[in-house]
Formats: sequence, structure tokens, C-alpha cells
Amino acid sequence: MLIRQQWLIGLILATTLAPGNADTLDEVRARGELRCGVNQDVPGLSHRDADGHWHGLDVEFCRAVAAATLGDARRVRFITTSPNDRLARLRDGEFDLLARNTTWTLTRDTEPGITFVGILYHDGQGFMVHDDSTIHSALELDDQSICVIAGGTGPANISGYLARHRMRARLVISADSRSATQAYLDHQCETLSTDQSLLFAIRSMLPQEHAGHRILPEVISKEPLSPAVRDDDRRWFDIVRWTLFVLIDAEEQGIDSHSLAMPTTDTPPAWPSPEDDARIGARLGLTPGWRQRIIVQVGNYAELFERNLGAQSSLGIRRGLNALWRDGGILYAPPSR
Repeated sequence: MLIRQQWLIGLILATTLAPGNADTLDEVRARGELRCGVNQDVPGLSHRDADGHWHGLDVEFCRAVAAATLGDARRVRFITTSPNDRLARLRDGEFDLLARNTTWTLTRDTEPGITFVGILYHDGQGFMVHDDSTIHSALELDDQSICVIAGGTGPANISGYLARHRMRARLVISADSRSATQAYLDHQCETLSTDQSLLFAIRSMLPQEHAGHRILPEVISKEPLSPAVRDDDRRWFDIVRWTLFVLIDAEEQGIDSHSLAMPTTDTPPAWPSPEDDARIGARLGLTPGWRQRIIVQVGNYAELFERNLGAQSSLGIRRGLNALWRDGGILYAPPSR
């Protein structure tokens, strides 16, 4: 009973003290759930299994935002969307947050009504070939055929790469990843090209009769995957952006779901301090303990990465660029203080 009273008091204080209009936050609370636009076909990022359960880095990021804003990471409604309509549907208010393996580009970021919050996953376009292929490098793609997905940055990335290396290839363009994969399996092309995360996901889902594929070492593009929100609510933007930064900062500080859930003498002192937590939470319209809720209920960035993409997953992707800046990667967040 005492915990519930503290929660209600904190909610009232946060709502009262927060400046400006918090339309999105108010709507999310009134609705009792966060609406999140996602993919459903990319294991590791966002995928709905045969039992209807959602998994993936994008999915867990949505849950982290729900933990911060609603106090419960389970209070998310996932809405599937396609590459062609995802930004328009976000702008039209069909969901509060888009977390659908979307590359942050100048064209998209300057599109009216849309803004990106920060890089959740540093990806890049690559190539996959059959194990028995004689191709071992993207530099051997001259006079080959390449299956690629329409509606994204893929075809232009390939064309630019081929031009830089004075090569020619035939592009077999498909409407979506499923049809592109099938064309590749049917040997309509020698190579399948898309974001590396999706190549790992596709390889993990192939049936036994289609087993045996190699992902080439070259990465030919920058594909910074970022959640996006509408650009008409600065506080909601800050909430979503700092949810991402809290995940990263917690890993850097050595804070994870286990250390916060079951503190020991080795647990770092107060992260953050109660005073700092209350002050920043009030500015954002969030109840005290919002940062702790994110980590206890979802985990830090390393926990999310490893169970969805890394060593604890079926994909086995190495951290690479997505390692912390101090560990050889480029993952970086402003100080969370």
C-alpha cells in the first residue's frame, strides 16, 4: 500500500512540475499503453514468434520506454508497419514511437513531422552467398547478379559501391525481404544484399534444406538505425532519447538488471542519486525511479544486445561498432547526470 501511495504522489508531482505541454505522455498514460510501430520479420530486432510473443532489440527498446513512462515494460501494443508507410503512419499519430530498423538519413530526418532520437544499432549493408559460391569478397561481384529489396537505401548503396570499384552487376529487385530471399534461394541471383543484421536474421530462419550460407566481410554503407518520434512534442522526444542514453550509460557504469534488483556490497552507490532522479524526472514528467525501472525491467544495453543479437541469441553477432566507445566501438551517450 505504501509503495502505491508513493507512486501516486510521485506521479502527481511529476505532472504538476513538468513544464510545457506533454500531449504524447498524457495520451500514453490515459490510454494505459505505449503504441510502438515495429517490424515483425527480423529476428534480433523485431520479430513475433509462432506463439505471438514479441522479441528483439527494437521491441525491448519500446518496453524500456513503457517502463520509464508507465512503470511497466509490459504495457506496449506493437503495431506492424512496412518500409513504405512507417514514417507516414508515425506522422499521422497511429503510434507514439517508431522502432522499426529504420536508417537515420538527412532526407528522412528533414521530412515534415518526423525526428530521430539517437542510434540504437549501428548497422551496415552487406552481402550473403551460398557456401558453394566462388565469391569470397564483395570486390568479386563484377558481372554477378544481386538480389536486393526495393523501397529502402539498398539499391542506391549497391550502385554507389559498384561505381566506386568500377564494377557492373545486375540488380534483381524484390518488394520485400521474403521475396528477395526466395529469389536468392531459387538462384535468380548469386548474392543477397541487405543490412547485415537482416542477413544474420535471414540465415538463422532458413530451413535445413537451404542451410549453408556465408556473409561476406565487407560492409558497404552506414545504416544507423534509430527510433523516431513526431517532432511536435519536445518533452516526448527527450523521454525517448534519454531512455536510449540510460541503457547505454548503465552499461558504462557497470549497472545491470541483476545489480539493481539484488543489490550487494559491490553495487555502485545510488545510480543516480535520489535528488538527481527526482529533479530530472520532474522536468520530463516522469515519476521517481524512472531510470531504475528501465534497467530492472529491461536491462542495460549490453543485456539487450547479447540476448537478442549476440552470444545468447541464435544470431551470434559480435558487438563491433556497437561496443562501448571505451571497448573499441562507437557506442556513446552523453553523461547521464
